[in-house]
Formats: sequence, structure tokens, C-alpha cells
Amino acid sequence: MLTGLTIKNYALIDHLQVNFNDGFSIITGETGAGKSILLGGLSLILGKRADLSSLRNTDGKCIIEATFDITKYKLKPLFKAEDLDYEIHTIIRREILPSGKSRAFVNDSPVNLSSLQLLGSHLIDIHSQHETLQLVDDAFQFQVIDALAKTETNLETYALHLKAYKTLQNQLKVLQQFQAEAIKEHDYNLFLLNELVAVNLKENELQTLEEEYDMLSNVEVIQLKLEEANNLLTEEQMGVLKSLREVKSAIEKLVSISALYQDLLDRVTGNLIELDDVIVDLERHQDSLDANPNRLEEVGAKLTLLNDLMKKHVVQSVSELITIQTQLTDKVEATENVDQNIIAKQKEIEVITTLLNKEATTITDKRNTAIPDLKKQLEYILSNLGMPNAQFNIGLQASESFLFNGKDELSFLFSANKGGQFNPLKKAASGGEMSRIMLAIKYILSKYIKLPTIMFDEIDTGVSGEISNKMADIMSQMSTKMQVFSITHLPQIAAKGNTHYKVYKEDVKEVTTTNLVQLNHDDRIVELAQMLGGTQLSESAIAHAKQLLS
Repeated sequence: MLTGLTIKNYALIDHLQVNFNDGFSIITGETGAGKSILLGGLSLILGKRADLSSLRNTDGKCIIEATFDITKYKLKPLFKAEDLDYEIHTIIRREILPSGKSRAFVNDSPVNLSSLQLLGSHLIDIHSQHETLQLVDDAFQFQVIDALAKTETNLETYALHLKAYKTLQNQLKVLQQFQAEAIKEHDYNLFLLNELVAVNLKENELQTLEEEYDMLSNVEVIQLKLEEANNLLTEEQMGVLKSLREVKSAIEKLVSISALYQDLLDRVTGNLIELDDVIVDLERHQDSLDANPNRLEEVGAKLTLLNDLMKKHVVQSVSELITIQTQLTDKVEATENVDQNIIAKQKEIEVITTLLNKEATTITDKRNTAIPDLKKQLEYILSNLGMPNAQFNIGLQASESFLFNGKDELSFLFSANKGGQFNPLKKAASGGEMSRIMLAIKYILSKYIKLPTIMFDEIDTGVSGEISNKMADIMSQMSTKMQVFSITHLPQIAAKGNTHYKVYKEDVKEVTTTNLVQLNHDDRIVELAQMLGGTQLSESAIAHAKQLLS
């Protein structure tokens, strides 16, 4: 509920600060005193766009700050979704700077207007005779029926199923689109894949094959050089092996003379052993070397094939070809499995469709049970509000589609006159009638769900004193469950309030200023008497005012 309001430098308001109570609050004042200015300030709190003309003094900034007790509003999820700090006593502030720029804050955190409008819609509902568009909106009409039908839990479950249903439908659509496109490419992808699979690709294969190809291509040269090296080492007359053995023999004689030469002997001996090993390896390579023209042709063909494939797929290595092969395998398998995936997805959709239909049927049944009660309550209330012949024809028609709140299409028709035709509200009801219908609906809603603070702005315009008494009774009853404000010109309504505020203008230093003050009991008697008989207070007007208050 709205607990406090501060307005600085806005229109005719210099500085206004007021606290509000729960229950039924009345705001009165002469025409032109500034009640619309008060509503304008509240509208800024609710996210209405601001302009520089709102500033009283264009050299200073305008500040409008409202405090709300949101204990009973269950708004923690909204605060979390909007990334706002949740406070039981939430403060909303709007600032209009002399530059024309506007800023908004919720609990000192900056917010954009869309967030402010969303939050504001849960806090205050400003309702006037000219603001009844909500009445003709299907979503609002369903909200009224669902409040009586107590479908909240069913609608939440339905919404979860509907979200899953839409997700599955989108997934099925993607699979079907993939299938249509993949079929066109499947044969070509399969050809490319088989071509790569046939090659039996291996990591680093290209380097290995190139080395083998070089060996096979140069067998004769390699054999000749191996033989030449072996001869140089083992030739009986001039071979390196024979010479090194002679060197060893000479050093052995030196060692017999002095141990100083032992190190040289060890090194020569080691070289002889190593040289023997080299000769063994040379002979082994000679023995293993074999000209193999068939293998040479085979390796050459494989190298040509690999290079052609790399050129075809515009890559630089066999590793990249293996990656492409993996991708083609995935595409081919996905194409070959898509039929099964589509069937599986369709079965999932069948399951969720059954759940949706079941929940939608429950919602429809509950609504059909609640509609007669809603019709009865509306017609009874409107009869007391001077519309004795008001009748409603409310019905549900089954929809083939899953709608956001079930499978019902709503027909909400009205007739104001006995024997008259039933038509949609916007065609069948006048502005005054729409205003009374809205009052009746809000009253009914207040019995079933927690509504935001509601401010009725002169909805009693043009009604008689007796009807205004009934209106006041309805608003007073609503105020037992919620905070209700009524801006009114009728003393019959003003007298029913728990708290009474007066908007007035005064001239201070030749400057007109609007103020708001809470009236005590005696002040209320005077205000009601003036509403009854004008500024010239008569004894009868005062007596009447006291009677109304009592």
C-alpha cells in the first residue's frame, strides 16, 4: 500500500509531504485546486514519461518520491527478475532535471521506465471514468473469471506445460527443416565420406609415405653408397679398420713402456668397437635393401591420392582430412537418424499435448462453474448502482489452439436495457455505465485476489445521491481488504472515508501553490458542509454534514 508521498517543484506544488493510512481514504477539493496535479505526480511514479513543463521552477529539479509497504504483494520474484533490491518498505523516486532529462530509482537503484511501469502496475491502479479500456480486454475478463474459478494453480501448471510444448514444437520444426535440407546433401556427403574412408587415413601418414617413397626411389644409389662405405672400412690393404688396428698395436707398445698412454689406448679400443658395430649395421642395411617397384608404385599412388584429396578439400594436412571425415560422419549419421529423432520428438509432443488438454479441460470446467456466480454478483451490484436491467451473457467457446491461458475463447456480452440486444461491452455500455461496471468488477476481484492500491478518480460524476451512497458502501467494503482512495465531489462518498484529505490552492507572495492536508473531524464537518451548501456555511448544511459523518 502507499504509505507516503513527497512532491517537490512539480507544477503548482512547491513542497508537499503527506503520509497515508490503509483503509478508505477520501481526497476532495474545489475544481481546479490541483487534484489532477496530484494524480500526475503519482503517474510519474508509475512510469509515465516526464517533460520539462512539469517543473514549477525551471532552475531546480523536480523530485517525486513514494513509499510503499509491499509485505503482502508477493513481489520478490519480480524484484529478482528486474535485478532490484527487495525491501518491505520500497521507495520509488522520479527526478526531472532542468535539462529535461528524467531519472528513476527503486530503493536507490536506477531503473528504466519499463521496469518502473511493470512494478507500478502491481502497486497502484488509477481508475477514472475515461480509463475503462481494461474492461474490454480479454485477458482482464479472464482474470476476473479465473479469480472466482480459483484456477491459479491450474494456470501455472498449464503455463509450464505450454512452455514445454512450444519448446518441443520448435525442436521438431528444426529437425524437419534439417531433414529437408540434409536429404538434398546426403548423397554427396555420403560420397565424400566413402572416398575418405576408403583411403584409411592415419595421422602423420603423409610424412611416413614420403620418406618411404624417397627410399624406394633411390634404392640403387643407397646400395652403392652403403657398399662403398663398407669397402672403405674393411678393405684389406687400405681399409680404415686395418689402419685403426695398427694404431692400437702401436699404442699398446707405448703402454708397456708407460701407463701415461693408457687413455689413448682405451679411446682407440672404443673406436674399434664402435667401428665394428658400424660395419655390422652397414651390412644389415645392405641385406635388407631390396628394389620393390610394386611397392614404389603403391606408395606413389597413395601419395597422389592424399594430395588430390587435400587439394579437393582445401586443406594442408591429413589431420585436417580426418577432421572433415569426422564431420561428414556426423552429418551422414544425423541424416540417417533424423527420421527416428522426428518420431521420438512427435511422441514427446503427444505426451505433453495430453497433459495440456487435461489441464485445459479442468480450467474450462472451473470457469464454467464460476461464470453463473460472476454474472449473478455483477447484476446484483449494478442493480444497486442504478442499473436494474443490466444483464451479462458470458460464455466460453472451445479453441482448436492452445492459448496462453487455456483453450477457451471468451464471449463477454452486456445489455443495459430490458429486452435489449447483447453486445460487447465497448459497444453496449456508456462511459458512466462502464465506470460502474468496473467498480463492480474491482469489488468482486478484491474478495478473491490481492489487488494493488486503487484510486478512483471522480467515477461518481453524474450519479445521484442514493447511487453515490451505494458506491461509497462498495468502496468502503473493498477497503477492508485493500487500500482504496476516492477523489470525489460528492459528500455522500466523502463521509464514508476512514481518512479525509483536502487539496487546496493558496497564493503565497503572489505565487499560487497547491497543497494537500489531512482533515480532522471538525475540518471534515466544514468540508462536507461546503460540499453540500457552498462556502456560505448554513446551520442545516453543518447539521447534514454531521449526520453524514455519524
